[in-house]
Amino acid sequence: MKTLLIAAMAVTVTGAFTFLWVSARKPALARQYDPPARTNRESPLACDISAFSTERRKRKEELNETLRSSRTGVRELPDGFEFEFPSDPSTFQDVAEWAGMERLCCPFFDFDLRLEREGGPLRLRLTGREGVKQFIEAEFRPERFSR
Repeated sequence: MKTLLIAAMAVTVTGAFTFLWVSARKPALARQYDPPARTNRESPLACDISAFSTERRKRKEELNETLRSSRTGVRELPDGFEFEFPSDPSTFQDVAEWAGMERLCCPFFDFDLRLEREGGPLRLRLTGREGVKQFIEAEFRPERFSR
């Protein structure tokens, strides 16, 4: 009985120290991974090409060409465009990589990546606030949308 009581006390003390240690570290860890707070200020509708190194810019150009050639459709939306692609794993990876890179230089875009059930197509919606649709049309030029 004494041994059981001593073991219970040891577990309690160890647990208390662990709790205090984690509690003391948690604010520092949480700050490290917290996304930046949103502000009321909106970024300008312009690409920030300084967001990329020369190597990353080259990779983005490769992805632009790859996705342009694999795109199977484009649908105009009230606030942007929806691009359709085959749903194979390689194309999915390319679209996701492109969206991650594009987000760095154009933070004003909203990205929606959707895989439809039963092997349906992969869809990328590129939308945003007022003016984004016109930006997409100017940046990507309408002739690029048609196949």
